[in-house]
Amino acid sequence: MPKKRDGGGLSKTQQAAKFLGVSVLAGAVLAGLALPAAGALGLTAKGSVEGFDDIPTNLKTPPLSQRTRILDAKGGEIAKVYSRDRTVVGLKDMSPYIQKAIVAIEDARFYEHGAVDLKGILRAVNKNAQSGGVSQGASTLTQQYVKNVFVEEAGDDPDKVAQATQQTIGRKIKELKYAIQVEKELGKQKILQNYLNITFFGQQAYGVEAAAQRYFSKHAKDLNLEESALLAGLVQSPSRYDPVNDPQEATRRRNTVLQRMADLKDVTQAQADAAAKKPIKLSVKRPKNGCITATDGAGFFCDYIRKVFLGDRSFGKTRKIRAQRWNEGGMTIRTTLDPQTQKSIQASLGDHVYDDDPVAGAATIVEPGTGRILGMGQSRPYGFGENQTVINLSVDHRMGGGAGYQPGSTFKPVIAAAALEQGTSPEQEYPSPYRMPYPSPVQTCDGEWQGTDSTQNENKEEVGPYAMKEATAKSVNTYFVQLISDIGICPAVSMAQKMGIERADGKPLQQVPSMTLGVQEMSPLTMASGYAAFANGGEYCSPVAIESITDARGRSLKVPQTSCRSAMSKKTADTINTLLKGVVEDGTGREAGLRGRDSAGKTGTSDSRYAAWFVGYTPNAAGAVWVGDPQHKRKMYDITIGGVPHDKVYGADTPGPIWRDAMTGALDGRPAPALPTVPIDDPAKDKSPGDEGDKGPGKHKPGRGGHGKKPGGGWSIPGFPDILGGGNGG
Repeated sequence: MPKKRDGGGLSKTQQAAKFLGVSVLAGAVLAGLALPAAGALGLTAKGSVEGFDDIPTNLKTPPLSQRTRILDAKGGEIAKVYSRDRTVVGLKDMSPYIQKAIVAIEDARFYEHGAVDLKGILRAVNKNAQSGGVSQGASTLTQQYVKNVFVEEAGDDPDKVAQATQQTIGRKIKELKYAIQVEKELGKQKILQNYLNITFFGQQAYGVEAAAQRYFSKHAKDLNLEESALLAGLVQSPSRYDPVNDPQEATRRRNTVLQRMADLKDVTQAQADAAAKKPIKLSVKRPKNGCITATDGAGFFCDYIRKVFLGDRSFGKTRKIRAQRWNEGGMTIRTTLDPQTQKSIQASLGDHVYDDDPVAGAATIVEPGTGRILGMGQSRPYGFGENQTVINLSVDHRMGGGAGYQPGSTFKPVIAAAALEQGTSPEQEYPSPYRMPYPSPVQTCDGEWQGTDSTQNENKEEVGPYAMKEATAKSVNTYFVQLISDIGICPAVSMAQKMGIERADGKPLQQVPSMTLGVQEMSPLTMASGYAAFANGGEYCSPVAIESITDARGRSLKVPQTSCRSAMSKKTADTINTLLKGVVEDGTGREAGLRGRDSAGKTGTSDSRYAAWFVGYTPNAAGAVWVGDPQHKRKMYDITIGGVPHDKVYGADTPGPIWRDAMTGALDGRPAPALPTVPIDDPAKDKSPGDEGDKGPGKHKPGRGGHGKKPGGGWSIPGFPDILGGGNGG
C-alpha cells in the first residue's frame, strides 16, 4: 500500500494517536512495545484497521453461556448441561474480597482511569524496555472484559477464537474503541460485575460463581480472603497457577495477590500475612456436565430432552439457532419425568438384566390421557465405557435410538382393534390350525397383496378353533393371520397410524399380512404410547417430555404440547381391555400381572428370538419393556439373563416380570382405578387350559376372506423372514 503524502490525511500511527488522545509516540509505544508479538511498525501490519472512526460504535455482547438445569417433575435435578459452566450472579452475590482482589492484581488503578490507562502504558513500556522483551502488558480491566466478549462471541469455533485473541494492532485498536464505549455506557461497577462473570478461572469454570463451586464447593458470596486471592491469581494463567495440579505455584501466586491487596490498603498487612500463612484448602467439585451425569439412570431421557429441543421449531426457526440457544444455556427445563417411576424402572431392569449380559433391556412408562413420559431407562448405562452405550434403546432412530426391534405379538391388539372398528365381533372364530398359508390375495390400501407364505403357532398343541379372547390370551398366530386377511391390511395400517405406532426407522409401514405378527421394527416409547390409547378410552395422546422452560432472564418459553386424537371408539378400547386382561389373568402374560390393581397387556417375541416384549397398562400408566440384542445378532436361546438361565426366552418370562416390578414400584401409593371392560361370550370358557390339544376341528364362522383352504405351504420366503415370515407367539 503506498504511503500517504505529508498533509494528505492521517496516517495509521496518527489515527492511533487520535484515539488515544496522546502523542504519536504514545500510539506507537502502545502498538509496539506494550503489546506481545507486535513490532514498533505494527500499525502497518496485516490485521490493522483502516481507520479508528470506521469501527462500529456498538459492542454486541452475546448472552453469556451458562449452565442449563434439567429437572424432574418434582423439581429435583436430573443433570446440568452446558457449553461453558457458568452461573451469572450480581455483585451482591460476590464476596467483597474477590472484587478487591481482582482489581488489585489485574488493574489497580481501575477506579482512577478511563478505558485506557496512559500511566499503565508508560509503565509497561518502561518495564518492557528494561527487560528487553515483553514482560508486562497494559490492558485495563475494561479492555480485558471486551476481549472476553469477543472470545465468548466466538463460542467453540477454534478459528473464531483465534481471531478474537490474535495479537494484532487491528484487534487491539478495535478492543480499545469498544472499551471507551463500555466505560461510558456501563460504569465501573457493572464492568466489574460483567468481568467477574465472563472470565475463565480454569477447571472448566467460567465466572466467579462456577469457580467458587469448582474449587471450594461454596457460593461466590461466601469466599474468604485467601480463597478470593487464589481465584484472582488464576485469571492471568489458569493452567500455570492451577491449585489442583500445582498447589505450590498456586500458593505463590495467591500470596502475590494478598501482598498487592495490602499495598493498596484493601486489607491490612496483618490480614495479608495471616492469610498467606494458611495452606490452600480445596473442596473440589469435579465438572459434572451433560447427560452422562444424570441421576437414577436418566441419561437417556436427558438426551431425549436435548433431541426434542433441537428438533422443535418452537425454540428457533433453524436447527443452528436452536443449537446456539441450547449451548448458551441458562435455562431451567422442568420435565415430565416422575422420580418414583424412574427409580422403579431402573431398579427392575437392574434386578432382571445385568449390564454385562449378552443382551440388553429397555423400558418406558407414559401416562394415558396426557402423553407425559414418566420414566425411561435401560440396563446398559449411559456412557462410552465397557457395557455402556449412548444409543437410547427406548426411542426411534431420529431421536437418538437404533433401528428399532420387532414387537412380535404385542402388535396383535392393533389388528384386533382395527377389526373391531370394522364391525368384527370379538366372538369371531377361526379354525386356527398349527400351520397355515397366508390367505391370498389380501387387500392393501392401494391394491392387493399376493403370496404363498405361511406361518405357524408357537406350539403344535395350539390348534383351533379359537375366538378372539382365547386367541389373544394364547397369542395364536394363525388366528390373527386370518383376521387381518378378512379385514384387509389398510384398516390395520390406519389403526396403527391413529395410535401413533410407526416404524423406528421413520419409513412407512409395509403393507404385508405378516404385519399382524409384529415383524416391523418399533421402539418401546412408541408401543407404550400406542397402548395408552386402550387405557384412555380409545384416545391417543402423543408423548411429551417437557413441562416448562424458563430462560436465563426468567422468561417462560413456549414448549411443545401433546396432541390427542380419537384412535378408536370407547367400546373398541374397552373390548381390547377385556381381551388383554385375559392375557395377564389366564394367558401368556400371567407372570406380568399386578396385585391389587387392574392391568392388561400382551407378550411378544420376534422371529428367531432376537427380541422379547411385554407391553401393558393400567388406567393411569402404560409401559413397554423390550429385551434383546441391540445389534440383532444374538438369538435368545440357551442364554443366561440376569443370572437366570433360559432354554429360550419368552415375552412372559423376562420382559413380563420387569414390567410387573417396574409398574408396581411406579404405582405404589397411587390410586388403583378399574379398567372399563365389556362382557364377551367365550366359546372356550368351559375348556381347561391344558386340553386344547384334544380339540376337534370346531366350528368355523366364515369371514370375508374365505378360509376353507387346507393348511400347507412352506415357512416364509428364504432371505425374508422378518417381513414375510411369522413372528413367534410370545
